[in-house]
Formats: sequence, structure tokens, C-alpha cells
Amino acid sequence: SRFETCWPALMKDSHGVIIIFNPELPSHLKEIEMWYSCFVQQQPLLDSQCLLVAHHKPGSAGDTENLSLAYPLNKLKLIHSNLEEDPEDVRMEFMKYFRTIITLINESREREEMSIIS
Repeated sequence: SRFETCWPALMKDSHGVIIIFNPELPSHLKEIEMWYSCFVQQQPLLDSQCLLVAHHKPGSAGDTENLSLAYPLNKLKLIHSNLEEDPEDVRMEFMKYFRTIITLINESREREEMSIIS
């Protein structure tokens, strides 16, 4: 894509990646593999630093709720967002995700400080 030249700048020092996609579009299911490869595996970030969000548009078919993704995407935390039905649930999942990221940042900072001291 025309934005690929910006990717290294976007990725620099990033602590987490959230990939939002439309589960009803087969092309999106292929694309998220590429996003995961570029933004998570090549960094490298831990899988726990990545969150997949299957976003359901209002009035969309509900049968994508039991979405089964292929390896390696099936190792990632996947949440379904449907802001009409359950915005609070999505908010809670985001808070959990951010807490995970903050914990990881604090742990790595402590490790750095310990290595400087020792």
C-alpha cells in the first residue's frame, strides 16, 4: 500500500497493536494475517501485545460471532465489537488489554533498571 513507507515510523517503540477488521469481508481475513506479520511478528511483539477486534456493523449478519481464525491468528485475543448491542463489554475488554500492556512496559522498565544497577 502507499503507506508502507510510513510503517517503520509507526512501529518504532510501539508497545501494542490493535487490529480492527470486518469479519464479513473475506479480504479482511486475509489482510489481518499480513498486518499481524508486519506489525507483531517482525517487531517482534508478544502475542499478548496484540488485540484483534472483529467489528460488526449495525444490522450485520450475526453468524460471524463464532469466527474461527487460522493459526497464528487463533493464538491472539479476539473480541467482537458491536457498539449497538454491548458497548460496555468492548470498553471492559479494552481496559483489560491496556492493563496488560502497562504491566509489560513496567516489567521491562524494571528489568532495564536492574541491568543498569548490576
